[in-house]
Amino acid sequence: MITKEIWKKVSPVLLKKYKRSATFLDYRTSWELTVAVILSAQTTDVGVNKITPALFKKFPSPKAFANAKPEEIAKYIKTLGYYRSKAVYLKKSAQILIKEFDGVVPDDPLLIQKLSGVGRKSAVAIISNAYNKNIGIPVDTHVIRFVKRFGLSKKKDPSKIERELLKIIPKKDWKRAGYAIKEYGRKEGRARGYKKEEDPLYLALNK
Repeated sequence: MITKEIWKKVSPVLLKKYKRSATFLDYRTSWELTVAVILSAQTTDVGVNKITPALFKKFPSPKAFANAKPEEIAKYIKTLGYYRSKAVYLKKSAQILIKEFDGVVPDDPLLIQKLSGVGRKSAVAIISNAYNKNIGIPVDTHVIRFVKRFGLSKKKDPSKIERELLKIIPKKDWKRAGYAIKEYGRKEGRARGYKKEEDPLYLALNK
């Protein structure tokens, strides 16, 4: 079965059952979302949401982050993985944002990757949510497990997996498909204890 046929079989169930169509991260501005996305690497979104209210109260703007010492930022994010590196990323990103983009987060996927700690996956997550632009699918561990489970890609590199997904998923569905897959991953996509006979997508594929 070719990948487009697989997607056509599982997508109606996926998009109906898992209705998440936006990031799990809490934010009010494009900059706050950028900060939250940088912090979310190797950390749960729940963990990020717990610390960002105090972080944004202390550092309410890109200028505040740019003027802070990394160790000052680190105090507010120390419950997260790699918090020292992330504190440096936040300060550098704020400095770049002010110097090169007049303090405004770019809505271009190449330009936004000039920010420290922002790669392709982060760029897609930020722009698709902050600017409601359908530019791709953020490929994280949930998405990788999903494509392997249903044979949608044999690639290992996230950027190559994304390119293959964008070929088989209609553009209008890119954003909601990405988050539906992530929600599926949280609920059904576990590696341990997975039972095919209890997976609604597996059942849809094998009718």
